[in-house]
Amino acid sequence: MWIDITQTLDHSIAHWPEDTPFSYETPVTKAESGSVNIGKIETSTHIGTHIDAPFHFDETGLKVDELDINRYIGDATVIEVEDEEIITEAVLKDFIIQGTILLIKTKEAADQDVFPEKVPVLNERAVEYMAKIGIKLFGVDVTSVDDIDSKTLDIHHKLHRNDIMIIENVVLEEVTTGYYDFVALPLKIKGADGSPVRAVLRLQGGTRP
Repeated sequence: MWIDITQTLDHSIAHWPEDTPFSYETPVTKAESGSVNIGKIETSTHIGTHIDAPFHFDETGLKVDELDINRYIGDATVIEVEDEEIITEAVLKDFIIQGTILLIKTKEAADQDVFPEKVPVLNERAVEYMAKIGIKLFGVDVTSVDDIDSKTLDIHHKLHRNDIMIIENVVLEEVTTGYYDFVALPLKIKGADGSPVRAVLRLQGGTRP
């Protein structure tokens, strides 16, 4: 059975202070048109559960429509690393990580309507370790892989230099440490710097990390 690990997009979902908030309306109703309801959305590309294209932080980086979708489908390891402000190589080495996708659960529960003041982050050695063991997509259950107030986005850039893509704000409350099938496809938005995704997991057999 597939597990939905996607934030629900609604009017109250938290967004970056400078970004366009999410909104949905139905400007054309069935009552008015006589046949259909037609909805309209307005949003930042970095709302809810989303991927960052390299163009988000690198002017020469790939845009969403240029990304290899195979990077967002595959075998994933989910690990739980709570109460750590910095996630280090030593922390990651405590787990047996398999597949090309690593998701880190950093908290038991999250309120998607509250923008965090602080988030746990990887250090650069941890990124190098992930690249060494073959990770191609890294995801976390918070709104950024860098400090909230970072302007240099050092970990975004470090992941990019190590050919590791990014997914943020996955919902792992109902997910335990283990090995999973993973799918999270971005919308094919030409020229875009990011995209919301519908992210899902399916538990595989075998031992826990």
